[in-house]
Amino acid sequence: MVPLGRDDPETRRSDAHALISDPEQELEELERAGDLPEEDSGFVLSSRRVAIYVGVVGAFVVGLYIALPAALSGLSDTRDVISDADPIWIVIALGFNVLSFAAYIALFRGVVGGEWEEAAESDPRIDWTASYQITMAGLAATRLFAAAGAGGIALTYWALRRAGMLRREAAERMVAFLVLQYAVYLVAIVICGVLLRVGLLPGPNPVGMTIVPAALAGVAILLFLLISLTPSDIERRLATWSRGYRRRAVWLRRLAAGPALIAAGTRTAIGIVRDPSRGVLAIAGAVGFWAANIAVLWACFHAFGQAVPKGVLVQGFFVGMAANLLPFFPGGVGSVDAGMIGAFLAFGLPSSTVIVSVLAYRVIAFWLPIPPGAIAYVQLRRTVSRWRAEGVRVP
Repeated sequence: MVPLGRDDPETRRSDAHALISDPEQELEELERAGDLPEEDSGFVLSSRRVAIYVGVVGAFVVGLYIALPAALSGLSDTRDVISDADPIWIVIALGFNVLSFAAYIALFRGVVGGEWEEAAESDPRIDWTASYQITMAGLAATRLFAAAGAGGIALTYWALRRAGMLRREAAERMVAFLVLQYAVYLVAIVICGVLLRVGLLPGPNPVGMTIVPAALAGVAILLFLLISLTPSDIERRLATWSRGYRRRAVWLRRLAAGPALIAAGTRTAIGIVRDPSRGVLAIAGAVGFWAANIAVLWACFHAFGQAVPKGVLVQGFFVGMAANLLPFFPGGVGSVDAGMIGAFLAFGLPSSTVIVSVLAYRVIAFWLPIPPGAIAYVQLRRTVSRWRAEGVRVP
């Protein structure tokens, strides 16, 4: 076959004839041409990028956790709430935070363990120690380097590739991980929103905080289910349909790559759930991760003397967490804080306890994991170096 990338007429005609005669071989050529080279030295974070993000995050932190409480110190109600904080409940919140880490690791093991470990030709496998390093480092990267978890996704994908997992398999496992994690998120919004609105769960039930988020979450679930019906060979079908038109084949393949990957990852997630051993571990990890995080917030409210109805607590947490999708706030700093505060204020809770409780939750659940996550990242780099020394190669 004539190599891709040559623009003379004879090359274009040769490409067209080759595509007509062997569309699958041409698709393989296009895939090789579109692959980005992977860095052999590892997941390297630019020092300039780190400095910029740390500076921006630091400014948000100063504004949220120093300037804001200082501005509120003149309000007698808020000052009294802060001074009367119960340290026992803060310790309980810290304990729930540790449980959230354990559940997150269990979810990761449920997704990457099992059949891949049995079929992999590489050694060593991703054991519980490596799972801890990957997930904790990913959590730190999520908090510092991107909105909506992109930093953690990139680091986790890199680690899976360095462990010897194929490119497509690693991508599908990452999608399956996110599908299982956020399926719990979306289903909880639907259930709590509907039950609050119809009065089966006690507490205030404004339409904008119950039915509207539930409807949006339901639409998102439906879209993912529809995308999961995408044929597994959609890219090859488009390449065959576009034979003779090289550029159209490239663009159609790129357009279909996202839905095809989401569909494959969703089917992988469904297969994991059906597995007797991994399914229990993955589901327990996904549910436990969110439940433990909500329990941290619950304990923070109690620390400042505020009892929140369980349905309101869950719905306010998930609706406020949606602000993490905003791309212009590093790691969701500021956006999630404001989103959660706004959500609970919309439910009619007093601002004097909502502000300090949400900020305390964010300190415990968001900031405290960063130091152990940074340590885990250093340990992960050493683990990857050991894998390379023992002959594990990126396929």
